[in-house]
Amino acid sequence: MARTVADALVARLRDWGVARVFGYAGDGIDPLLAALRRAGGDPEFVQPRHEEMAAFMASGHAKYTGAPGVCLATQGPGAIHLLNGLYDAKLDRRPVVAVVGQVVSTALGTGYLQEVDLHALFKDVCGQYLQTVFAPEQLPVLLDNAMRTAIAERVPTCLIVPHDVQRADAVDELPHSHGVVPSSAVTARPRVVPAQEDLRRAAEVLGRGRRVALLVGRGAAGAEREIAEVVEKLGAGVTASLVGKPVLPEDPPWHTGVMGHLGTTASAELMAGCDTLLVVGCNDPWTEFYPRPDQARAVQIDIEARVVGSKYPVEVPLVGDAGEALRALLPLLPRNEDRSWQEEVFASVARWRELSGRRVRDPAEPLNPELVVHLLSGHIPLDAQVAVDVGSVTYWYARHLALPVGAPAHTSSYLASMGCALPYALAAKLHAPDRPALALAGDGAMQMNGLLELITVADRWRSWADPRFVVLVLHNRDLNEVTWEQREMEGDPRFPASQRVPEFPYARYAELLGLRGLRVDSPDEVDRAWHEAFTADRPVVVEAVVDPAVPLLAPHLPEGKAEMIYRGLDQEPGGERAREQVLRQRAEEGHDDR
Repeated sequence: MARTVADALVARLRDWGVARVFGYAGDGIDPLLAALRRAGGDPEFVQPRHEEMAAFMASGHAKYTGAPGVCLATQGPGAIHLLNGLYDAKLDRRPVVAVVGQVVSTALGTGYLQEVDLHALFKDVCGQYLQTVFAPEQLPVLLDNAMRTAIAERVPTCLIVPHDVQRADAVDELPHSHGVVPSSAVTARPRVVPAQEDLRRAAEVLGRGRRVALLVGRGAAGAEREIAEVVEKLGAGVTASLVGKPVLPEDPPWHTGVMGHLGTTASAELMAGCDTLLVVGCNDPWTEFYPRPDQARAVQIDIEARVVGSKYPVEVPLVGDAGEALRALLPLLPRNEDRSWQEEVFASVARWRELSGRRVRDPAEPLNPELVVHLLSGHIPLDAQVAVDVGSVTYWYARHLALPVGAPAHTSSYLASMGCALPYALAAKLHAPDRPALALAGDGAMQMNGLLELITVADRWRSWADPRFVVLVLHNRDLNEVTWEQREMEGDPRFPASQRVPEFPYARYAELLGLRGLRVDSPDEVDRAWHEAFTADRPVVVEAVVDPAVPLLAPHLPEGKAEMIYRGLDQEPGGERAREQVLRQRAEEGHDDR
């Protein structure tokens, strides 16, 4: 049988080291599916339950591996379904290549069945590289450019291949002629170090600081030792963005935990008290949680020049790799012998740890979600890969989960899309089937698409070297984060028609699929459930029935926002119980709202 363009595309993906393609079948990509079949599993084709999940898996693959994720869909509805996962990759700056079918070339522009203007559809999400293959000679260079652009710019790209082009005979040797562009499946990354003069200026600013704070993001990964040395030299404190949480262990007394609305009181106090800020690999958008613009002199290190100074007034920009920049900066930094600021940081961290320890034990009906995540810290395997959904579970992860050193953990950060945890965890597990995977989700996210991807888990787990795949479902029958946002941001009561999540038996559903299901509704059962989940011989769904009245409050919430929450709760039937919890937590932080 003659080699087709579809065969050539699959072979070129293999040249790029692509291990798997996440996709869903459709007639517009039948030749590509046949080529994947002929390839004998190299690359592997992974079928989720929906094209959106294929794109989320590709984004998750990029997040856990650093390598480009590849997703595949047919034209029309299949292509449309990819958008959410591709936007997740775009906003979180992750390399993904979408390969999309299209109706036969002769039918384009005729209003043919499933014909959609794919360039118009993808022009924003894949705007840095979006091309259609119209001739076999184009295939190698266009696919190479899509891969190179995705890797170099850390963005999603898209290659559209009409059905008839997929079926055409491949050109194995390109002619050396005008209009034919040769290419190769290669790329490389440069070593990027800031200019020496910028390093000297940065050292001068940081050396003059008496109350130095570091804000660490995911771009600081790999620079853990250098960050600790900077902290020691300057007597500084450290906070992390949500996506920067896995970068550093949080047990040192100078680490205040995660910053922001879902962060800690210690981080809020660090940002409020510093006079100098060093931002390392971070572009966190929640600017109200940074120091006041006139409060601190700032230095920012980032590999991307476009983000330096984009969230806070920066005096000295250092464009370069975080580790390289810090290694070059360290010899220029003077040692600060005054440790009074760091002692304040230590005391603030100790107060937060005491406060969070009390909060996880606060009574709730029937179960405190903070306790569920807090107790998970004592059971999570050292080599776990963690996926976190969007919602109230993100708060409890940020505040209470102690990640093992080096454990990867990812969420949909800038897009903040519900439904990411299960496809992420599956992508992580497929990449490393010998490592346990953990997905943390709320019941809203599970009903959005997590229940469907449990079918994929049930279908594939027997092939994994390590069968551990643990899913936590916080079952509170409420879209809880939005409920608390309605109160805090609008002063409105909970709107049940929009916020109620229908009752569903998550643990029993897992059992129906041949998995293990554990339903927990008492504090005394939580430790046992986590132990059983991580020692089981198959994937486990832990259904924790938790209290939606446990507040999602920013640390040291401004008085005006607290008043909005009270106003909303005062309009709710049964809002008194949540009001009491808000009052208690505010009082524990030193605020008297009586």
